[in-house]
Amino acid sequence: MQAISLQSGSNGNCIYVETSGVRLLFDAGICGSQAEGRLRARGRDIRDVDALIISHDHADHVKYAGVFQRKYGVPVYITPRTLAKAESSHRLGKLHDVHCFFSGGSIQIGGVTIESVPTPHDGEDGSVFILDSGTKRLGILTDIGHVFQKLIRVVPTLDGVFMESNYDPGMLEAGRYPAFLKKRICGDGGHLSNIEAAELLSYGERLKWACLAHLSQDNNDPSLALKTHRKVLGNDLPLHVAGRHLPTDILRL
Repeated sequence: MQAISLQSGSNGNCIYVETSGVRLLFDAGICGSQAEGRLRARGRDIRDVDALIISHDHADHVKYAGVFQRKYGVPVYITPRTLAKAESSHRLGKLHDVHCFFSGGSIQIGGVTIESVPTPHDGEDGSVFILDSGTKRLGILTDIGHVFQKLIRVVPTLDGVFMESNYDPGMLEAGRYPAFLKKRICGDGGHLSNIEAAELLSYGERLKWACLAHLSQDNNDPSLALKTHRKVLGNDLPLHVAGRHLPTDILRL
């Protein structure tokens, strides 16, 4: 199993995963040319992708789904509620190849099972995902809202994970955001802080690596996020940080 974060953060999200002969993209918050170029730089062709799977309706996750589908012929997998909200909120254009799934269910593509888990994040019908190749399990856990029991049960089953680590509480409190937005970010429908993410990762007894994702530009810093995680987790677990503008290296399981 090999994975690449092509971009991560409120400016756009997209993750590539290949395993068991299947090539997948999760979310389409970056433009097609960026996705194509960043995959090419890692030796991949976006036209070989078998499916685009959408987590929820926010623009930084779904804005370019129509482009991915029409320009590159990538089938789109999305829940009916997420699709309806995304089409009413964003200019997706005509989608010709749409496959609907229901949050809490599974998607089977070739030999890969993608389990979806509903989240309390304030998107429409949002999900996080667990990919199961039969031998390895990878979590894509961002835009979570808050830690809930299903996540605590899922993390110990994972071999690798993209984990939301959005904000540092001190930076958020002292920052320039208005009070309502601060409340939304740290509320039940918002995002996980560094310490919340680290404590969740502490359940990951099988993890070979974790990639910290969806870091805030204004309320976090990669070095601070890593420092917080190291304080909780120690130095044994390899940690990576998904960039806001550049792809990660290929992360392997």
